[in-house]
Amino acid sequence: MNCPHCGHGNHKVIDTRDTGDAIRRRRECQQCNQRFTSYENVAPSLLVIKRDGRRESFDRQKLMAGIRIATVKRPISTTTVEHIVQKVEEAVSGMGKAEVKSEIVGNLVLDQLAQVDQVAYVRFASVYLDLNDAIEIRSEIDRLIGRQAGAG
Repeated sequence: MNCPHCGHGNHKVIDTRDTGDAIRRRRECQQCNQRFTSYENVAPSLLVIKRDGRRESFDRQKLMAGIRIATVKRPISTTTVEHIVQKVEEAVSGMGKAEVKSEIVGNLVLDQLAQVDQVAYVRFASVYLDLNDAIEIRSEIDRLIGRQAGAG
């Protein structure tokens, strides 16, 4: 960034403030000593590509809400839900991509729920996988049982 007064590129930050959706910085040019303000917008670090092609920012709270719905009236603590979200977030961030498909996020959640609670897994899967009838649900339950038999 160059000084808007003299065009020099050397300046120092005098003050930094968070304005909610941007960071406001007061700067002073080292050449002409004039002060100016810059605004820095924080870009979302990760975008999720939805099934319909839309892109939206990875939302930890939205993910947590979806998992909480699946775990209602189940013996699963808030700490466990937060741990699941943390593991999913770490896995997605660890991919090193700017965009990730929602299917990947959903599968990561299913992997975690399969280890924690079978009922929560089926609840989440029924919405996430758009299971429409008892046959599809039964098929997913059979897959879960097979998955756990293979792991044990």
